[in-house]
Amino acid sequence: MTAKRILVPLKGTAGDAAVLSVIAPAASRVGATVRLLHVAPVPHNLVSASGRVVMYADQEMGRLEAQWLSYLWGIAATLSDVAIECVVRFGDPSHEIVAEAEAWGAELVAMTIRRPRFGWSWLGRLVKAVSRKASAPVLLYQGV
Repeated sequence: MTAKRILVPLKGTAGDAAVLSVIAPAASRVGATVRLLHVAPVPHNLVSASGRVVMYADQEMGRLEAQWLSYLWGIAATLSDVAIECVVRFGDPSHEIVAEAEAWGAELVAMTIRRPRFGWSWLGRLVKAVSRKASAPVLLYQGV
């Protein structure tokens, strides 16, 4: 079976989009859609030193969503011949990645992992949690 819906969570760190070097050509060949996802922490009201609310949480959420969508669409612009969607969610990253995969019907979740310092048994909490909870297969690509 060929995955037609591929979810790629991105943290916004250097190298986390490395998995796209493998996913994008494959997605292009089979006509798959790649959904780029960023999960941001839930914002709180911004309060000045004097205790006045400077920005409400929903305003900050809108600002952060626009900022991260701009980042995701910037990455999408580097990919050719691939159907791309971009989504920003707020909350716990492992929970939100799994929830997005389920809600969208992802057939594959593709993530970049860094070279482990202490062997493969020390994979990050996020990768372990997503791998255990997601019903779709999780592809781990070792970045630099």
